[in-house]
Amino acid sequence: MQYEGNIIRPPSEANSIILQATVGCSHNACSFCGAYRNKRFYIKDKAIILEDLEFAAKYCLRQKTLFLADGNGLAIPQTELQNLLELIKERLQNVRRVSLYANSNDILKRSAEELIALKDLGLGRIYMGLESGHDLVLRNICKDADSKKMIQAGRRVREAGIFLSVTVLLGIGGTDLSQEHAQATADVLNLMEPSQIAVLTLMLLDNTPLGREYNKGRFRLPGQEGLLKELRTMLVNLDLEKAQFQSNHASNYLALEGRLPRDKKKFIALVDQAIDGAIALKPESLRAL
Repeated sequence: MQYEGNIIRPPSEANSIILQATVGCSHNACSFCGAYRNKRFYIKDKAIILEDLEFAAKYCLRQKTLFLADGNGLAIPQTELQNLLELIKERLQNVRRVSLYANSNDILKRSAEELIALKDLGLGRIYMGLESGHDLVLRNICKDADSKKMIQAGRRVREAGIFLSVTVLLGIGGTDLSQEHAQATADVLNLMEPSQIAVLTLMLLDNTPLGREYNKGRFRLPGQEGLLKELRTMLVNLDLEKAQFQSNHASNYLALEGRLPRDKKKFIALVDQAIDGAIALKPESLRAL
């Protein structure tokens, strides 16, 4: 496989074929993200993608899922993406599901019918970075979307029958907006009704605007207790009929994994124990992005 730069993929795609159809991120302005800072966004040449598909057809026969890297696969124009999904279906008949990252703007550029057409060709999962449901936080981190747009995008994915995994970030509101961020994020998630909620914890990077603000003392990250209280507030206020819930990413101090609403009380009890010091938190040396 012909990869350019470091490849980022969701934890749940660990066993997937990783096909790099685009390089970088079409937005690449989120103030906290350093993943694509040194990459110019472009869609890879079809000839290179075909070579990678041939490689996968020969050497990746055990994998049943495929992830389209890099940071925003839905930036590929509709007709071109449909053609790519058709190629995947034709060349990799063992693959049952294709997934990709998408931002709210590229989701909303498509009608529900266009998303359904992608689903019919194998696109079964979209990973969307909400980060926060608080409008001021969203502006501060340069997400180029407010909470209303985030909700509309999430609902459109769900209306198309596509599995929607939404990422949220503990700590992204800083100490000043910590609880407001947690409450607003739960409110937005309730309206989006995602299939999966993936909780990560902000880790500040020197090569990002937010990291530089932190180094200058202009952004304050909540401590462990503050982050746990954010997680608790989100859990208390989540009211979903059915959703997977995970905080088992390497960035988190406390790993939780289960389903809502079934495990909600258990999760809250575990967070309370962690706040009280009855459960050991992940040491800093083991945290990673």
